[in-house]
Formats: sequence, C-alpha cells, structure tokens
Amino acid sequence: MSRYRFALSPRWILSHLFVILLVSAMVWAGFWQLRRLDEKKDRNERVRSRSEQPAVPAQSLAQPGQFEKAPGLEFRRVTATGRYLRDQEVVVRSRSLDGAPGSWVLTPLQLDDGLSVAVIRGWFPNPELVEEVPDSYRAPDGPVTVTGLVRLTETRGSFGAKDPATGTLTDLARADVARLDAQVPGDLLPFTVQLLEQEPVLTGDDPTPVPAPALDEGPHFSYAVQWFTFSTIAVIGYPLILRRRAREIEKEQREAALDGPDPDDVPQPGDPRLDQPAGPAAG
Repeated sequence: MSRYRFALSPRWILSHLFVILLVSAMVWAGFWQLRRLDEKKDRNERVRSRSEQPAVPAQSLAQPGQFEKAPGLEFRRVTATGRYLRDQEVVVRSRSLDGAPGSWVLTPLQLDDGLSVAVIRGWFPNPELVEEVPDSYRAPDGPVTVTGLVRLTETRGSFGAKDPATGTLTDLARADVARLDAQVPGDLLPFTVQLLEQEPVLTGDDPTPVPAPALDEGPHFSYAVQWFTFSTIAVIGYPLILRRRAREIEKEQREAALDGPDPDDVPQPGDPRLDQPAGPAAG
C-alpha cells in the first residue's frame, strides 16, 4: 500500500470526503425518485378507482365545514345542479396550461337545496394579470348541471402569497374554499368541483376546462436510473483515478533514478566549491 501513501495527504483526504458525500447524495436522490414513483403509482390508482365510481350528487358526500372528509373524497365524480352566482365568481391567479400563463375561473354554484359548491369552471389566458373575471368568460345565466371531479381546497403552506382575511376579493392566490365562503352568500361544500362536462354544453366562449389528472408515472424511474448510474461511475472511476496517479508517481520516481544526479548539482571548472580546502584527513 506504500504506492498509495500520497492519498493520505490533506489535499487527497479532502478529495475522498468530497467523493463520499457526492456518491451518498446521488444514491439518496435515486432512492428519493423511487419513493416519488411509488407515490405517483398510489395516486394514479386512487384517481382511477375513485373517478371510475358512478357520479353522485356533490352534496351527498359531505356537508359544509366537513373539511376532514374531503381527502377521502378527492377525485370522486360528482354532479351538481343549480345556478351560477355570476357576481361572486373570482380569478385564481398563476395557473398555467401547456406552459401558457393564465388563471382559473372559480364560480360558486348555488344548488337546488340552497347549499353552494365552488366550481373550477376552467382556465383562460391571463398574461396581463387581470384581477377579475373578464366579461367574455363570465358564467352563463340560467340553470346548469355540472359533472366534475372533487378536488381539495387549497391552503397556504409555509410560503406563498397571502390573501387578505377580510373584504370582498375578485382574485385569490389559490382555490381556498374557506376564504371564498367568507364572502359569498350561503354555505359552501368543503371541496371544489373541477368541471369536466356541463349542460348546457360548453362553447368556445367558456374558459378551457382544466384537464383531468394525468395517469402517467412521470420521469421518476428514468431519473432514479440516472442517479444510480452517476453514483456507479463515481464508485468505479475514483479508484481508477487513484491508481493512475500512483502509477504516475512511480514513473516519475523511476525516471529520476535513471537520470542520476542533477547536472546543476555537480561542481564545474571554476566553481568556487572546488577552491575550498579539503577537510582534515581521517586519522
């Protein structure tokens, strides 16, 4: 192991630590992608199994204020019949579709029994960031029947824009049922409905319906393979780098031995060292 003594120098020790940390991070990233893949598969199965159930009236699933029931209802197919509260609909900011900037139109639908449900009627392009629903995208008058998917209310996490807690807003940072409920008449069901179909049928003047959740597994598996490949390259390649450096050092040492003493160290005629008196002879 003496040929690898150079690897114990401080500079190389720092290099070893860096490679260990790098490999550990890449392996962690690979397993994280696999966990994300499992989560995506579970979500896809949940979406598939719930959305394939027969559609039921939205108000039959939960009552206003029962937000704790909503997670078990997400992606259920529901129907709702009533009239849109056109003067109460709001814009939900910062919602893109196919990479284009835009907003959602969130409209309370007053049901026949007096309750209401917030309907995500669709998306419209909003590059100029208008703060209220344009007249061209207003909800229709008259009775409608909506078929859609239950979606959870959106709440602010640790970060993100805040909506004022009071007042009547025409735009929201998120589809927050509790915040919308604070300014609309009647009581809202504890979830939103993502519109898929409507009677009367949708026209080109309506917002574009938000697509149903995609059931693909995403790029998580390929990303995991990439991270594990990178870590394997590092584990195999780094010892080869050390081996190559050890050979270079051995080669340099052999060449130094074959070349003999450096000519610059041998006294030449006229060198002052030749004029120095010799030391006393050994007794």
